Amino acid sequence: MGKKLEGKSIVITGSGRGIGRTLAMLAAAEGAKVVVNDPGVAMDGSGCDQAPADEVVGAIRSAGGTAVPNYDSVASVQGGEAIIQTCVDSFGRIDCLINVAGILRDRMVFNMSEQEWDDVIAVHLKGHFACSKPAAVLMRQQRCGRIINFTSISGLRGNVGQANYGAAKAGIAGFTRVLARDLGRYGVTCNAIAPIANTRMTTSVPQQRAAAPGSAVTAESLEMRPEQIAPMTLFLATDDAWNINGQIFHVSGGMVSLAHPETPIATITKDGKWTLAELATLVPEHLMQGITNPSPPPDDLDIPGRPAKAPA
Repeated sequence: MGKKLEGKSIVITGSGRGIGRTLAMLAAAEGAKVVVNDPGVAMDGSGCDQAPADEVVGAIRSAGGTAVPNYDSVASVQGGEAIIQTCVDSFGRIDCLINVAGILRDRMVFNMSEQEWDDVIAVHLKGHFACSKPAAVLMRQQRCGRIINFTSISGLRGNVGQANYGAAKAGIAGFTRVLARDLGRYGVTCNAIAPIANTRMTTSVPQQRAAAPGSAVTAESLEMRPEQIAPMTLFLATDDAWNINGQIFHVSGGMVSLAHPETPIATITKDGKWTLAELATLVPEHLMQGITNPSPPPDDLDIPGRPAKAPA
């Protein structure tokens, strides 16, 4: 059996470490020519170090593969264009873009600064746009291509202390579905991966949060290895995935799950306009039947509207 990505030119952002690194190594092993993009920043986006990208490129070349480094930031349109241009200049075309680059600035929303919000949105959400637009221009002209985004359970379900990260990752899910519709007619697909793996970012999550009931990151998930994310991600870059478009896949360990798009699960209707009194009865009894509050207030907190507890 031949290599599944033989001759394809692939850009992988944030591929100096973690999941991105494993993607670059496997893509090269499967015959792809890889642009290893990583400015070598810390988890919070500070600093700059070319060593991570250079090390991955060196490892790929030592194994007989083809790779070039790129150190631009995804957080600007100019950086995104430069990353894609590196692929075209080095390999003549771009066949696949995988948007992995990310940072964390975790903070409870009531303590979060404007800068912490802006920096995370810039790298994750704007970063996906900044790289995807120039790639999409070329792929549309070629009438083929793959864009693979990285969302997160923190955006799809929510996670404590990650308002900036969760908002960005939810935005990426929507961005993925829109790009799929924009580009599908030109033979270009766009899908997303929602991974759970043990990386610099997940291991920075405090254990009390990671082990909390209902947390998006669990103690078990922290044992998942980043290299386990790579096969499903890169499958979406192959010719075999030509008709998979606009989908989100949860990947952790040996498990791959297809996410279900947002759809209504309960409905109430009437002719005309609802009154607040009607909704006060019907919403709890019908729309919210069996639905739990993901973070209910403690029993001893006096909440207006909460039914009084019967005396013991």
